[in-house]
Amino acid sequence: MTSDGTLKEADHKMRRAVEVTREELTSVRTGRASPAILNRVSVDYYGTATPINQLASFSVPEPRLLVIQPFDRNAMAAMEKAIMQSDLGLSPSNDGNVIRLAFPPLTEERRKEMIRLVRERAEEGRVSVRNVRRHSMHDLERLKKDAEISEDDLNRSEKELQKLTDRHVGEIDDLLAHKEKELMEV
Repeated sequence: MTSDGTLKEADHKMRRAVEVTREELTSVRTGRASPAILNRVSVDYYGTATPINQLASFSVPEPRLLVIQPFDRNAMAAMEKAIMQSDLGLSPSNDGNVIRLAFPPLTEERRKEMIRLVRERAEEGRVSVRNVRRHSMHDLERLKKDAEISEDDLNRSEKELQKLTDRHVGEIDDLLAHKEKELMEV
């Protein structure tokens, strides 16, 4: 492997860490209705754990209301059960055709708890990016030790790796700032 190959691999892994963090943050409930919070909910559909987003379509007719239209009405009870058992703290109601999820406004205490949670998730993302940097640095130093790259190549690659790290950590910080702002909206 060359130093450029190591950098490309590091960039790919860092991008993946940012994507995982983005998915984690979108699944955190704010006071606003969003189908993304159901991404982690799985429904026992005829004995198979199936993501809820494969079993229904979603609409947001009002900022605090999510309407779930199941493709198969027979799965409605299982969908309601899965939502109740999730850690979302939402109570579904159905009229026989659709499931409605009303999002109550967040209390100040719950907002602070959610902000603490999103900060933890963002920090996990930053740690993942830094771990990729650490492993890549180790790979670069091994290339130098094996005389596959020169000292100058090592220094250049380390600087480039740091730039990649800073850029990806910055993306995570931007995601966190956006989510915190969203949580503080009343």
